[in-house]
Amino acid sequence: MQITRFTDLGLRVLMYLAARPEAMATIPEIAQQFDISRNHLVKVVHRLGQLQLIATTRGKGGGMALARAPGEYRLGDVLRQLEDNPTLIDCASPPCVIRPGCQLKAALDDALQAFFSRLDQYTLEDVLRPPTGASLITLRERAG
Repeated sequence: MQITRFTDLGLRVLMYLAARPEAMATIPEIAQQFDISRNHLVKVVHRLGQLQLIATTRGKGGGMALARAPGEYRLGDVLRQLEDNPTLIDCASPPCVIRPGCQLKAALDDALQAFFSRLDQYTLEDVLRPPTGASLITLRERAG
């Protein structure tokens, strides 16, 4: 499975925020640190806020922070939400002629569930273990 660029950016934002959960971050800051489009990042941050994965504050002194402790974010759950009903193949569009008797979709759906279940064993806190967390903290300090 390959995750979308949108999901990739969403995970990076969460990791960036988790590196210093006590400090707010801004869209321009993250866009600059990751060298990504501010406009695309706005969409990602908006979605993270809708999903209540981050808390956002508008205005002077505003920004974003994690909504919960890093250990409460299961990676499989985050990916399921950001990918928005992921499937590996779509047998309906265009309609597949072997669909009525085909076992491929069932096998791929089973494998996809195993992928997410495996990711559920990891939290955001887990992926911040050295050296990743230290690198992100350095990145945040450089921005500040």
